[in-house]
Amino acid sequence: MPSSRTGKPPVQRASRRPRPAVPRAPRENPVQRLLTRARKAWDRPLTAYYLIVGGSVLITVLGLVMVYSASQITALQLSLPGSYFFRKQALAALIGGALLFAASRMPVKLHRALAYPILAGAVFLMILVQIPGIGMAVNGNQNWISLGGSFQIQPSEFGKLALVLWGADLIARKQERKLLTQWKHMLVPLVPVAFLLLGLIMLGGDMGTAIILTAILFGLLWLAGAPTRLFAGVLSVAALIGVTLIKTSPNRMARLACIGATEPKTGVADCWQAVHGIYALASGGLFGSGLGASVEKWGQLPEAHTDFIFAVTGEELGLAGTLSVLALFAALGYAGIRVAGRTEDPFVRYAAGGVTTWITAQAVINIGAVLGLLPIAGVPLPLFSYGGSALLPTMFAIGLLIAFARDEPAARAALAMRQPRFGRKRAGGSGAERGPRRWNTMRRRASAARSSGER
Repeated sequence: MPSSRTGKPPVQRASRRPRPAVPRAPRENPVQRLLTRARKAWDRPLTAYYLIVGGSVLITVLGLVMVYSASQITALQLSLPGSYFFRKQALAALIGGALLFAASRMPVKLHRALAYPILAGAVFLMILVQIPGIGMAVNGNQNWISLGGSFQIQPSEFGKLALVLWGADLIARKQERKLLTQWKHMLVPLVPVAFLLLGLIMLGGDMGTAIILTAILFGLLWLAGAPTRLFAGVLSVAALIGVTLIKTSPNRMARLACIGATEPKTGVADCWQAVHGIYALASGGLFGSGLGASVEKWGQLPEAHTDFIFAVTGEELGLAGTLSVLALFAALGYAGIRVAGRTEDPFVRYAAGGVTTWITAQAVINIGAVLGLLPIAGVPLPLFSYGGSALLPTMFAIGLLIAFARDEPAARAALAMRQPRFGRKRAGGSGAERGPRRWNTMRRRASAARSSGER
């Protein structure tokens, strides 16, 4: 046996056995990991609640900023302070915020109890509009009531909220009694009452609001599971009435002829507003000319702070600003559909679906008109355009969605389990009775890890 340099026999070392190969888990793609996390966050119980609250607040705040920017020149042309329209819109937003908070805290039973009083009040006010000396005409439409001074109210805007609440309560009660299988219970009295509201609105000449009300009616019928033949029949009747009203009005025919127009024309259909809306969007570029730097609002673009505020947004904030507005409305619409699809309460499903149809259809009609894809209907962009009469019922409707999103069983449990960020609330008493602070818990975990040999 060979000896080592020290004269001692070499130490026999045990031969190392090869370790069994442990299969490594395949590394997840970073994009796939991000999508997985986003999907998990998207499926959380409070996702719809946060989307509704965050989306509505962002749309309202951005709308206030754009109303201030787009209305300054119009106010100065009328010999008014530059912040005149902004202050009125901010006051309406404060009142609407109070309505939103109240609606979000009301129980579902109270919402259902308010359906009939709101419907009766809306019908009464729309009848008052047609009485000479009480009703006012604005831009050719007899749909306003003066409240004194510069304050006016448009009762047809509250008719949208009335149809949503009353229609949802009516269909829910009929579903509970299993009456929706008969076509007469599906249509009566929902369709006659909706036609009553439409008739009162069309007496004033406001076809834009009538289109939104028709969309709400069809949304409720669709959610109630109306048969295809019944749905197609009501749609055909509505389309026939709409075509008749358009052909008998030169103003509406002129608006229809301005779809896709790129330059002003001569004659009745001059398309001035539609064309300058396209000019405003085209001059905005990717990031816009800057907040307050719009050129079209200096008298070239009519109704810059109301119906065509989206065009001024595109000019000042560019494609990035308009896509942000579209994304906020898309998130709000998705959250409303999610609330309507996950609930087991029939009234909540119909009311949430009706509100979502209302806001989504009105946003599509307004933005489509600005883009030149639809005729100019004269409807404001929800939560964004100037107009307190449109803002107040819309914010109350958003409060309904928030209340419904909070009332989901999973969301209710998640809200009940939420704790303050730095430990539990103090319930009073000695320190031994109070729950541990967060940092104390983490410190105990660290000391336990060190005592077990980990470094």
